[in-house]
Amino acid sequence: MNYIILTLFGISPSIVWLFYYLRKDVHPESNRMILKIFFYGMLMAPVAALIEIGIDKGLNLLKLPFFLLVVLDIFIGVALVEEWLKYFVVKFAVLRHPELDEPIDIMLYMIISALGFVAVENILLLFSFKSFIQFSQTVGLTSGRFISATLLHALTSATIGYFLALSIFESKKRKRFIFAGLVIAVVLHGFYNFFIMLTRG
Repeated sequence: MNYIILTLFGISPSIVWLFYYLRKDVHPESNRMILKIFFYGMLMAPVAALIEIGIDKGLNLLKLPFFLLVVLDIFIGVALVEEWLKYFVVKFAVLRHPELDEPIDIMLYMIISALGFVAVENILLLFSFKSFIQFSQTVGLTSGRFISATLLHALTSATIGYFLALSIFESKKRKRFIFAGLVIAVVLHGFYNFFIMLTRG
């Protein structure tokens, strides 16, 4: 299969979820902001990949027990990196933007950032199978990612967005709320990755 078809399949789960969440928004955001945050989220995926490679190599130098190495790699080397980068997009592109008129919109922007991020993940995954993947397998893999990884990224980022929104009302506890949101998102993301690793043997 060619790269264009694989790209369309890879991005489709994010687009479907994006339209779903946008329809839930009573006061729609501007298309310009939506596209910008989605694009920034996409840019964070290769950044995450580079950081994850570096952390993985660094952890291997520590000569830790295999199980501890796997846990650290999954929760810190992957989950923490990805959740923080998706949060980074919203922190610097949304939180002080004049278009942010409702705290609840922070959750939506976090979801948009996540959907951009996972769109690139999905595309790169399909690219890695390009030489032998069949059409039916592409449909199956895309469907699986739609209800698993793509939804997971949206939900974990929405969790961070929820606590970010709360922090606006509780300014004295702002850092605690943000920390709590990140921790919960990282734990959920990490356990998902751990479960996937176990099922794949």
